[in-house]
Amino acid sequence: MSLARAERKALVDLMTELGPDAPTLCGTWSTKDLAAHLAIRERRPDTSPGIVLPVFSKWTEKVQEDYTHKAWSELLDLVRTPPFWIAPVDDLINTGEYFVHHEDVRRAQPDWEPRPYDVRREKVLWKLLPFTARTTFRSSPVGVTLVRPDGEHVVAKPGANGVVITGEVSELVMLAFGRDQVRVEYSGDADAVERVRSLNRSV
Repeated sequence: MSLARAERKALVDLMTELGPDAPTLCGTWSTKDLAAHLAIRERRPDTSPGIVLPVFSKWTEKVQEDYTHKAWSELLDLVRTPPFWIAPVDDLINTGEYFVHHEDVRRAQPDWEPRPYDVRREKVLWKLLPFTARTTFRSSPVGVTLVRPDGEHVVAKPGANGVVITGEVSELVMLAFGRDQVRVEYSGDADAVERVRSLNRSV
């Protein structure tokens, strides 16, 4: 099973366990709001522009709100089974989406801990990291380098007075996707580190 499919299944299983009103890391969204987002993302292409362009966001928000009124079991079924399944496309557009949102639900719960290390998962996520990191750290006023424990690294933002952020690949991916509930270590000039920490890293 691909990582995209495995993360989709794990997310749906977790949301089934927690119910529709559990918190997530997605702002004020509950698990039902997140499920509605995932459902319309794949089933309502007319809402796609509003996910990234504010001028179209009202329509996207309306459709998503409509989906939250569906029965919880029906909404989960929509997320569980996508309307089409082309493996390379699924891997490309859904691996990061479902990994991050699975973690959004996991890490919003009390006493969360990182999942056990998985070589395959880390290898797949490492391939996704450079593009996302270079996008979310593009506004950094100082250089930023992301380093995994074995020393392999990604330069997220070239520049002087650089900050090094070290962590497992899963943690670096969550950081690059704008989440703060991560286990990473920062090194560098204290002022530079603070400036990186305070960046808006929303995707």
